[in-house]
Formats: sequence, structure tokens, C-alpha cells
Amino acid sequence: MRQLVIGALLLASTVVASPPAQAAAVPATGPTSSTPATYSNPVSGDAVQTFPDPAMIRGKDGLWYAYGTTNPIDGKNEHILPMLKSPDMVHWTYAGDVYTGENHPSWWPNGTRPWAPDIRYVNGTYHLTYSLSTSGVGLATSPHPTGPWTDRGRIVPAGGSGCPTNNIDQAVYTDVNGDNYLYWGSYDTICVAKMNADATEVTGEVKQIGRGRRMEGGFVVRRDDWYYLFYSDAGCCDGAFSGYTVKVGRSDNPLGPFTTPTGVDLMDLTSKDGIVLAAGGNGWVGPGHNAIQTDLSGQDWLVYHAIPSSAPEFGPVTTTWGTTIGNLARRPLMIDRLDWIDGWPVVRAGAGPSTGEQPAPVTTWSVGSTFNSGTDGWKGPWKAATDPDSLGYLTTKGSNRELSDDTVQGDVRVEADLRLGTGGEAAGLVVTRANGADDVTAWLDREQGALVVTAKVRGKTTTASSPLPASFDYGSWQNVAAERRGNALVVSVSADRLGDPAATVAMTLPDGAPTSGSIGVAARGAEDSGGVVADADNVGAAPLYQPVTERVPGPVLGERLPAYSDEFDGTGTPTGWTRVRNPSATLSNGSLVWPTQNAELFQGTNTASILLRDAPAGDFAVETKLTFDGTRGNQQAGLLLYENDDRWLKLTHTVLPLNQGNGAVLHQTEFGKEGPRPGTTPPTAVANGPMFGGPAAQTTWLRLLYHYDEENGEHDVRMASSTDGTHWIWGGSWSLPRTGPVRIGLISMNTAGATATFDYLRTYEVTSR
Repeated sequence: MRQLVIGALLLASTVVASPPAQAAAVPATGPTSSTPATYSNPVSGDAVQTFPDPAMIRGKDGLWYAYGTTNPIDGKNEHILPMLKSPDMVHWTYAGDVYTGENHPSWWPNGTRPWAPDIRYVNGTYHLTYSLSTSGVGLATSPHPTGPWTDRGRIVPAGGSGCPTNNIDQAVYTDVNGDNYLYWGSYDTICVAKMNADATEVTGEVKQIGRGRRMEGGFVVRRDDWYYLFYSDAGCCDGAFSGYTVKVGRSDNPLGPFTTPTGVDLMDLTSKDGIVLAAGGNGWVGPGHNAIQTDLSGQDWLVYHAIPSSAPEFGPVTTTWGTTIGNLARRPLMIDRLDWIDGWPVVRAGAGPSTGEQPAPVTTWSVGSTFNSGTDGWKGPWKAATDPDSLGYLTTKGSNRELSDDTVQGDVRVEADLRLGTGGEAAGLVVTRANGADDVTAWLDREQGALVVTAKVRGKTTTASSPLPASFDYGSWQNVAAERRGNALVVSVSADRLGDPAATVAMTLPDGAPTSGSIGVAARGAEDSGGVVADADNVGAAPLYQPVTERVPGPVLGERLPAYSDEFDGTGTPTGWTRVRNPSATLSNGSLVWPTQNAELFQGTNTASILLRDAPAGDFAVETKLTFDGTRGNQQAGLLLYENDDRWLKLTHTVLPLNQGNGAVLHQTEFGKEGPRPGTTPPTAVANGPMFGGPAAQTTWLRLLYHYDEENGEHDVRMASSTDGTHWIWGGSWSLPRTGPVRIGLISMNTAGATATFDYLRTYEVTSR
């Protein structure tokens, strides 16, 4: 049983459209925060060279821990599920591997390279799941974030799991009613199923909830009664040709259906909108496979990997099993601010992966302690104690309070890790006015089975509550967090601070609630039992984050450039175009009509026909309205920016087969590039990579935004698409080393049997990009 007493801590807040590093609230008295002022990506750069598919958790010792896919973190030899630790999410050190080549589960098949760890805190134990592709999903548990780890076998069996594609990229989620779910699958399909009560086995029916080309990396959080399913699509790890993009859908049920901001069901057979993070042409490619972490101010952060375009790949690497792998992508650990705007998450308000110094996460309280170095600055009867997991903490055998010497004021987030002993009825987090007359109390009430929040102001009491799951474990550490902004108070309870609250109470505080006070912990229990009533750890308060409410403005197009445009009036063969390999396109009824052909532009196979015209100097945007009736795999048509047959960028409506063996196809807005792979021998070796944007409809508007990056000698091109010609979904950017100017082109290719109808081609000046 746990009691939470939260003093009313308020100064009116101002919502702004651009993000300060943290809110303006400050400690009334007390220590100065040691949070780093800034950080630069990649945050793992001083510790390891690569750290793919990251997961992150805040341990009960007050440190942050991260876990990555098996990879050569030193650039030479593989490490099996490497671990990092950090005091601030910015400065990381290597903390060992979950397994070694000599010490790993005996049931692993030879050659196993476990992928994509996910970390959770379940009933007092750290649960690390990892994927083995066709060999299932494994589980290891430990009382400490870095082990030693105990093998718990498979939670998804090898083969026949019920999910039609690979058994990888799993993540656990615990719902408000205590039910555990596992999300997993890759390379086109994401599935979900219920787990047993201790999250050690999948027991429920397997349900498909998402389909998309290379859709994988599902990760679920709950916010404002919505379940958000984050995932990545396109290529994860092909060096400079990785098109990974983070997207999201949401649902009112953890089993779906999940839909995008435009209402597309994630099961629909098309590419999806809901872009959270995409490459921005600033040196990072393939950002994806995300987790989410919350700092001490309440600000959410997207945890992910990305590939530096300047050094995208390793040379040959020796695996744990003695085999050699070449061209392994370098994917270090990245973090960036995650904003929630109009009910949808987006990184840095849509600005994409960061480069250069950024405001750092808030990772030290203005007032508070982890108690790892004693109890100085606290007053009350609670005693210091230690254990291997939480290190130092506070404990009490009575009904009482322990308060900080220092006070806080303003809009704040207050939190603590709490657990009950054998004599405990309640334990809680406290902020109280100096005179002790006014406070706000949030009880985790075992008798009522609910989180009950009570505000006592000037002798008047206001109460609100939310039920706790029947399976709630009062005897293990639970994180209690309270955020006050204005008169709005939100209190939530979670085992691991990973977007999975067991209960949430929101209430409006009465006028006159105090705006400053001391923080602390409180307990209520049977004092004559002789047992521990409650324990508390990691008690502190930080200024509440200031939310971002507006997205970064999208590009603005200027005047149309008639000399570089074509409305496709007339009949017969279009004029003003250069014809490459005799395209069969003709003019009819104000459109350019062009059947697809059995030919392509793919690495060494350059047989497809092209229509080309000059592009203007400087920045420009080119747009077309395309009606396409493709039904067979690899049929495609659309825009092209072309240097030569081995250096180009395209944006097409592409039909691709769904990797389920059932003959289904996906309609994709495909943004691709082809060019030389950096670091390869010979240096002219050609590679090809896709990225996927918003939905592709029978009629789709396509747009490419061109910029020449003179400093780096690159073509920078960003894609956009629309299904109505008015509302545009801006996707990611590709960069391609420039050896000469690009020309504007059209293509209709790869598999015969479809017809592309281009209504126009229009080129515009760019006012803002």
C-alpha cells in the first residue's frame, strides 16, 4: 500500500511554440542541478562505435542503462547484447555484455546473433527480451540492470508463432489493468499477443496489427487514453542507403486497430503517414528502431540509432561464431526530444535528427536525492538502508514523514520510487507548505484498490481516484510521478517509467493551493508489527518541461516556372523532352499516358526508358499528379532527378509484394536513390536504397524538393506526397554526392501490365525549405 502526498507546487506556465531546454520553474532554495547544459549526437560516441536497436531504462539506483543488438561495438569483434550505463543519458560507459561466446543459453542454434533487446521492470525484476529470428524470442531476467542474467528460455517459440514474418524486434507493454502484451514481427508485419501474468510467456491469440514494406520495431506507449504504436519501415542497416523512418499509429485498445493521423489503418496495404522521424539531409541516414525515455522534467525523448553518412560502414567483422561479415552498418545511439503536438508524437517538432549541440535532458533534480551517498539534507525518522539494486534508499517502520530541508516552487514534476514492507498500508511522495496545513495527497490505497488523490487547501478537501490493477505489486519498487502545471495536477504510477502507467489521476486543484513547499516521503502502517512499513528511493523534483505546441513549418513553394513545366496538352509524342531508350509515352486528353515496361534502373541493369528535361539552377520543387493502376509486384511510375543511369533519385507509386507468401501486394510511395557505395572497392560500385512516405492512392500527387548542398558537394532532395493535392505529407531526405547537374525525369517501369497517367509536371521556385 502506498500513500502519495504532493504539495501544490505552482506558478502559472506559458506554452510556447519553440522549446527551451526546461521550464522556468526553479528551486526556492537548494542545490544547483548538475544536468549537462547541452549534448551532441551520437551520445554513445565516447563509449562505443555502434549501438544498434537501442532500448533504455532508468534503474532503481538512479542511473540510466541502455541495451543494444549484437554488434562490433569496438569496430572489430562482436559483443552479444552489449550494455551501457550513464548518469545523465548523455555520457555513457560500457557496462558489459548480457552473454559471451562461452556463456550463453545452450538452446541457441549455432550462429545465433541475438537482436533488438527490450528492457522492462516486472514485479521487482529486470526482464530483457531479445530476438533470434527463426529461432524465436528469448528472455533473460536479473535483479540488477547489468545482470548477472538468468536464462528463462523462449517466450515466442521457433517457427509457427502465428506471426507470418520474422520473430524479431519484440517489445513488452503492460496495460492499466495489469495485462502484459508482446509486440513483435518484422519485414512487413507486426503482431501482438497477450502474455501471462509474470510476462514470461506468450499465451494469447496472435493478431496482426500492422502491414507495410519492411515494417518492424514495434514499441507501444499509452498517453491520454491512446495507445501509440511506434515502428520503423524501409531499410534499417544498409549504410548510406538505409531508408529507415520512424512512424506511428494509435488506437483506443492495445490490440488495435491502429490508425495514422490521416485515418489509414496500419493493416491497409499501402505505405503510411504518421512520420515521427526521418532523415533530414544533415549527415544522419536511416534513423529508426526506437524506444522512449522520460527525463526528470517529464520531457519525453526518442531513443534510436542512425547511420553517419560520413562513415556509414565497418570493414570486415568477425562474429562470435568465427564467421566474417562485411559492410556492416555503423549505427550509434542517438537521442532527440520527442514532442506531442495535436495528439501525435514528432521529433523536435518535425526538424528530424539533430546535429550539433542541443539542450540536454534534465537528469538531476533541483531538490532531491538517490540516497546513494547518504541522507544529508533530509529531516525525519526514516533510516538509511542499502541493497544491490537500488543501492542507498530510505526505510521506515512507522507512520510518519521524511522531508527535504530545501523547498521548490513553480510548475514542477515530483517523483519517487516506493515500495511497501510487511507492515505497510501506504507509502507516498510529499510536498507540503511550510506550516504543514495545506498539501495534496495521492494515496495508493490497497483497501480501495485505487490511486486516490486528495487536495487539502484552507481546510477544504477535494478527492479524485483511479483503480489499480488487481495484480499490482505493492512489494516491489513502483515509480510515482506528479506533474503540476497551473491548477492541473496529473499523478501516474509505473514500474519502469516507460509509458505504461498502471494508474493515472488528473484533477484540477482548488484556488489558493500553495506554490512552494518541501518534498519528501510519507508512510502509514501497523507500527506494532515490527516490520518495515515502507521504503523510498530516488525522491526529487525538477522544473516541469515546457511543451512544444507547433510543428516546424513545412517548405513553401514560390512561382511556377513554365520553362521547366509541362501541362501535357496536345496529342502524339511530348515535345521539350529528351527521350532515353525510346519511351512509349504519348499525349492523350491532356495527360501523358505511359504503360509500364519490363525494364528497370537497378544497379547494373539500366534498361528502362526515361523522359528527361533540364532543371532550373538553384533550389526548386518538381511535382506531378499521377494516376496509376498497378496490381503486380514491382510495377512503378513517377518522378526522377537524374545525373546518369547509376546516379539518380526517384519518387514513385510502386507496387511491391507483401512478404507473407499469399500473393498480396503493397502500394508504396517509394523514395529511392542509387549511387556509389562509400568505401567500397571499386569505389564506383553502385547501391540502391528505398525510403517510404505517406499513402499511395490510385491518384497520388508526388513532389521532390531539390537543394544543392555546396559545402558538402551533395544533392539534397526531400520527398512529399498527397492523396488530394492539398494536404501534403513531407517525408525524409536523401543526399547523393554531386558529379554534375540533375535533370528532371519521368519513369514508368519494372513490370509490364500497368499504365501511368501523368496529368502534369510542374516546377516551382522554393521560397522556404
